Amino acid sequence: MSSFYQNQKVGVLGGGQLGRMLVQAGIDFNINFQILDPDAQCPCSQLAPFTVGKLTDYQSVLDFGKTCDVITIEIENVNTQALKELVRAGKKVFPQPEIIELIQDKRTQKQFFLQHQIPTAPFWLVNNKNEIIQHLDFLPAVNKLGREGYDGRGVQIIRQEKDISLAFDAPGVLEKLISFDKEISVIVSRNEQGQVSSYPAVEMVFHPEANLVEYLFSPAQINEQLASKADSIARQVIDSLGMVGLLAVEMFVTAEGDVLVNEIAPRPHNSGHQTIEANITSQYEQHLRAILGLPAGDTSVIAPSAMVNLLGEEGFSGLARYEGLEEVLTYPGIHVHLYGKKMTKPFRKMGHVTIVDTDLASLKKKANFVKQTLKVKA
Repeated sequence: MSSFYQNQKVGVLGGGQLGRMLVQAGIDFNINFQILDPDAQCPCSQLAPFTVGKLTDYQSVLDFGKTCDVITIEIENVNTQALKELVRAGKKVFPQPEIIELIQDKRTQKQFFLQHQIPTAPFWLVNNKNEIIQHLDFLPAVNKLGREGYDGRGVQIIRQEKDISLAFDAPGVLEKLISFDKEISVIVSRNEQGQVSSYPAVEMVFHPEANLVEYLFSPAQINEQLASKADSIARQVIDSLGMVGLLAVEMFVTAEGDVLVNEIAPRPHNSGHQTIEANITSQYEQHLRAILGLPAGDTSVIAPSAMVNLLGEEGFSGLARYEGLEEVLTYPGIHVHLYGKKMTKPFRKMGHVTIVDTDLASLKKKANFVKQTLKVKA
């Protein structure tokens, strides 16, 4: 099949920045793309043939998929029933619809971890905020919406009984609040032949208000034993799923040396942006290799790196302008990626910056400089 991959049309459900970078990687392989997204001005709209349509609408996804040979995703919130029908019609859909369906709900995610002896924080399944009252002795905990939580939305910390009023009145997970030293991510891929490949763990730092990745460092500053443990867990997850494609496995590292899986995402991920410059094979190329049946690429680190997310500044909504761009571009090893989003709003992901430097102290200094200097305003 791989000999003819250039003649195949790859359909991508979602036209956001992940899809944009996926298309950019595919250009080098002469891959033909087709994009489906509800926003006619989305980041992918100028890069590949484009269809406006709702990703959760059965008929829209079905009609779109019929025009493609291989269908993949850049966001999990898609209609899996349509994807299953496309598989029955002989289309290749990666990741497989059943896996997307499992991961769409944090409740089934957590149950999957439990069933497959994948280490994760203790949890209870709850249907509404009233059920949390039955677990007061379990607090402090984190209440997560089962479905449609994304980029920090759908997560609420419940430290004591009075915080239950902040909980979600919908099906979700009550997960033990873990005291951790670091949050890390391992990105792992698997192709149809069962070949598994992984990237060295990266260390993530989250925005205290927006609850999404603000910046990360690669490789993570952890010892070899922890790095090996995290890598083994990520491989265990993708093998247990039998998934084809790219999987991001987010984990907690505790003071006791435990590594616990937090959440997983079956697609290219924010914690792998730096691989474009800092690893031999980017996560985007690796995803394409996996879904097209090509051999996995070399994931080795070329040089230590940091990634800074460019988020819309608080108090600004409107046509985006970038303050400090010229200043950061004067420094060596700084690579700016803008996502083509014309309008900004608070905490919206507008781009990212990768910094590559062999000296760790210099790397962190440059990352902080970028964070303090490059601002997205209106």
